[in-house]
Amino acid sequence: MMAENPELEGLLSQLSESAKAVCALPECRTVAKRMYGNLVRRVKLMSPLFEELQDAAGGGELGNDIVKGIDSLRIALDSALELLRSVHEGSKIFQALQIDKIAGKFEDVTKQIEAALSQVPYNELDISEEVREQIELLHAQFKRAIGRMESPDLQLVKDLAAAQMEDDPDPAVFKRLSEKLHLRTTADLKRELLAIHEMVISCGGVPEGVSEEYIETMSFLLKKIKECISTDNPDLDAADIDKSSMKHRSPIIPDDFRCPISLELMQDPVIVSTGQTYERLCIQKWLDAGHKTCPKTQQTLLHTALTPNYVLKSLIALWCESNGVELPKKQGNCRNRRPGASGSDCDRAAINTLLQKLANGNSDQQRAAAGELRLLAKRNADNRVCIAEAGAIPLLVELLSSPDLRTQEHAVTALLNLSINEANKGTIVNAGAIPDIVDVLKNGSTEARENAAATLFSLSVVDENKVAIGAAGAIPPLIELLCSGTPRGKKDAATAIFNLSIYQGNKVRAVRAGIVPPLVALLKDPGCGMVDEALAILAILASHQEGKAAIGLADPVPVLVDLIRTGSPRNRENAAAILWCLCTGNAEYLRAARELGAEEALKELSENGTDRAKRKAGSVLELLLRVDEEVVGS
Repeated sequence: MMAENPELEGLLSQLSESAKAVCALPECRTVAKRMYGNLVRRVKLMSPLFEELQDAAGGGELGNDIVKGIDSLRIALDSALELLRSVHEGSKIFQALQIDKIAGKFEDVTKQIEAALSQVPYNELDISEEVREQIELLHAQFKRAIGRMESPDLQLVKDLAAAQMEDDPDPAVFKRLSEKLHLRTTADLKRELLAIHEMVISCGGVPEGVSEEYIETMSFLLKKIKECISTDNPDLDAADIDKSSMKHRSPIIPDDFRCPISLELMQDPVIVSTGQTYERLCIQKWLDAGHKTCPKTQQTLLHTALTPNYVLKSLIALWCESNGVELPKKQGNCRNRRPGASGSDCDRAAINTLLQKLANGNSDQQRAAAGELRLLAKRNADNRVCIAEAGAIPLLVELLSSPDLRTQEHAVTALLNLSINEANKGTIVNAGAIPDIVDVLKNGSTEARENAAATLFSLSVVDENKVAIGAAGAIPPLIELLCSGTPRGKKDAATAIFNLSIYQGNKVRAVRAGIVPPLVALLKDPGCGMVDEALAILAILASHQEGKAAIGLADPVPVLVDLIRTGSPRNRENAAAILWCLCTGNAEYLRAARELGAEEALKELSENGTDRAKRKAGSVLELLLRVDEEVVGS
């Protein structure tokens, strides 16, 4: 019998309940499926320990170290349960966009459980040898799991980027996203909408560290996936998609979607200074009547400015579409359209108001206005034209030098979104933006640096801009971001470097700035998710003599031969191209390649690779043949 110890008994009861709750969780169907499954599996393996702990004390007084160790384990399991539930119940789209942060949370919980297991003195507990060995093995598993990040799904990363950055993405992108995110039916979509709604309401807007732009992006992705599902499944159960029948059901409008004044569904929600949201027309009438207080809280309004609540507006639009509710179109935009711009939903009056705040407002007003322009520029092509024509670009360029990092981040991201329009690229460069964007790349916040890199990539599509961007000193900070940035930052840096390196002068700058060693290191780490990008950049650099020499110093032949043997079609092609550059005129590399078994892999590639891969493989095989002939001749 265990000596009576109410504190320990309570801890063991809580520990057991948490473990049971984790074991009872259903299968995960999000992009975090593997991390979720691994954690649930390991907690299940701990169950025998929890069962035997009920008799662990063996009748003696338990020391404080045992109680503390078990309490640490209880706290760690509670953290695990909270994370697992949030992943299972949370938005699938949000998790896909935030997969790096989700992975970081799993890493933190893994560390927490491993540390707790280290504190439990098993030798002082009366548990069976079998359970003791099992827990020691499990503890070793947790130790090994620390620092081993899941390899990203490269196709998912590319599809999410294409969906966000291209004006008219290929419908196949959304079909793949529908499959990857397990959003395949209208029931899945409704659950996803509810998850987004719950997230926004519980956070009072958006989660900490996430911009409102994420909600805009999530709404757009959900809408496009819904269109994809409807197109691919026109004969779905009528109960799911027949809007005419849904109109007669009178769906219950969520309270958060109703204006506190009219109690009607909001069409144009805006936020007042107290943080409350109202329908614009209703609150404007309230203010025009001379009221100086918030109708809901009765607090005195610090000012009468109305800030659009784009997050809630997006959620309302999604809810309406999912429930067959027709939201009346906002009136009054037509008078603000450009003459001859048929079909444009651009609200020029609203944009001009934002520009006034950019030019003459205080720091808070400038930050808010830049943030709104960032969202508007992302929303559609018409807005990008209207914002540029209204003269926003020079004002946004000025804000790149703002001492406020958030304002700086909004400004560079707004310019990134505006640069999607080809005509705007020239306007941005002519406004002198390149040096300031490079400065943000060096000194901005993490998100600002990533978006600065993406902006430079967008601008570098124009050939003359490649020269200007390289001359402005962009390449060293891009290499720094490639080496030490987040996974998304590394991708942005790599695409910018690749595009800039098409210009010969930038190849030299990149090589002299030390880009080759980190690129080769990325090739040797398949789990980093950057092999495609690293190979593509090296293939460009290898065509220059300095690049070729630098690559040769990094001992690349073994990994190149391995990629020729096992890589994707494009990677095999680029690996063969790099190997050909190295081997041309260098018998040492040819001998190294042959010793590593390159000949057989090259023969297979020359028969089954892409057209370019076949040519490059054939060229390297010819070089190997010549070396053989020279050896025989000598």
